[in-house]
Amino acid sequence: MSAQVAEVRTFLDGGVGRIVLNRPRALNSLTRDMVIALRATLDDWAEDDRIRAVALTGAGERGLCAGGDVRMIHDEAKAGGAGARAFFRDEYRLNALIARYPKPYVAVLDGVTMGGGVGVSAHGTVRIVTERSRVAMPETRIGLVPDVGGSRLLARAPGELGTHLGLTSASMGPGDALLCGFADHFVPSARVPELLAALGRSAAATTATATADGTAEVDARVTALVSAHTEPAPPAELAAQRAWIDSCYAADTVEEIVDRLFDSGVPEAKEAAEAVLANSPTAVKATLAALRRARGLPSLEAVLDQEYRVSCAALDSHDLVEGIRAQVIDKDLAPRWKPATLAGVTEADVARYFAPREGDELGLA
Repeated sequence: MSAQVAEVRTFLDGGVGRIVLNRPRALNSLTRDMVIALRATLDDWAEDDRIRAVALTGAGERGLCAGGDVRMIHDEAKAGGAGARAFFRDEYRLNALIARYPKPYVAVLDGVTMGGGVGVSAHGTVRIVTERSRVAMPETRIGLVPDVGGSRLLARAPGELGTHLGLTSASMGPGDALLCGFADHFVPSARVPELLAALGRSAAATTATATADGTAEVDARVTALVSAHTEPAPPAELAAQRAWIDSCYAADTVEEIVDRLFDSGVPEAKEAAEAVLANSPTAVKATLAALRRARGLPSLEAVLDQEYRVSCAALDSHDLVEGIRAQVIDKDLAPRWKPATLAGVTEADVARYFAPREGDELGLA
């Protein structure tokens, strides 16, 4: 029996199991109860022959999911972090399940989709963006490092685009989300209800005649249906900036990246440098190390194991509590980072984020 919470609506729509994140006043940000409910639902539906595919959407008009509940993380970090560690553990295991789900998993990244919202969507089988999509891994802005498998997605983006996005916390529109591998299809938001209804009817048609090849049949139907509803996506803004991004972010250290950005003579590069310098110096340096390490890790599970160590280490840092305070609690947008500069963050400070910690191992890989 699926765990039910009001913030996660689930229902059967033809042959599709529909999941609606239902916390619109908080931009559908994820609580631990929501994560547990999502996991229980997906576990049940994996064994339910009536359900041939799963579709994830968010309630309201503003977004799929703005991420994890950072107010909770803030409070838990101040209290020792046990609750936040449990949240991360459950969340990352959910991300791994979605990536390996045995049935087509369709996610609609409509509106704001950031952090934990990326984790429950961008590892799915079919990832749809709309003209309203704003996709980001903005963790360095609050003293955290990209997680929920986001460091793998960023590391696998073309060239150094992922490094740029991770260090600056910049958002992607639909074109850039497609370019960077966070999405597969562009569907105008007005056509999404029609697409989901057609998907339910089509999946239901396979249920009555399910065979050993049923999953492959549904996969083909989903692909065909989505393709029939797609339209040309808006241009990818980052595509025209690849030259300076690839050149500047290929440097070995954040300090050198910033110097190259300022020295490039490109206005957008100068803005990127200023964005990097505004974020947590420790988180920025740990993010660069995480992305470079993620490139050499063999699987999403291995990356999630690394991210869990990093996130648990961040819970003990000054910058995570301070970053959330400045961005979300007091909203003064004036964080007081410690250390305050890149030069103050040592190699040992960064290495601490990746060191195995007793009791803080996820063990997915």
